[in-house]
Formats: sequence, structure tokens, C-alpha cells
Amino acid sequence: MNSHHCESCGMPIEAGPYCSYCVDAAGKLQPFDERFERMVQFQARREPAASRADLEKKTLAYMATMPAWKDHPRVRVAVRDA
Repeated sequence: MNSHHCESCGMPIEAGPYCSYCVDAAGKLQPFDERFERMVQFQARREPAASRADLEKKTLAYMATMPAWKDHPRVRVAVRDA
């Protein structure tokens, strides 16, 4: 099996650039705001005691490592201001 990682969230996948969690019904990458919120919520489940601001900061830092988001203006500003 030849697997690689989703270019949006990093989840291991077998084919295509994105996992099923990161695409809409048509197979297109979800909008940034939707994907960002879902990734913040995922991080919140991993760190229930963390503040919203801290969760957003960590999520933006992680998204900066993902090919799908590294050049997004909101991610670039967050990385620049970190």
C-alpha cells in the first residue's frame, strides 16, 4: 500500500491530495474558515483545558506546515506575527 498524507490536515491517506474530512461533497477542498474551525475543534478535544486563543494559535502554526494552507493570507500573518 502506497500511502501519503492529506495536504490539508496531515492525515494518512491512500490517494489524492486531501482526505475525506477536508473536502466537500464535490471533492473540493473546504473553505479555509470551515477547515480552520474544524481543526480548532479537533485540537480542543485533544487539549480541553486550553484557551480558544491558544487553540487558534496552535492550529494556525500547524496549518502553516500543510501545503494546502501555508500560503493562505491568514496563516502567513499568524506565522509572521508569532
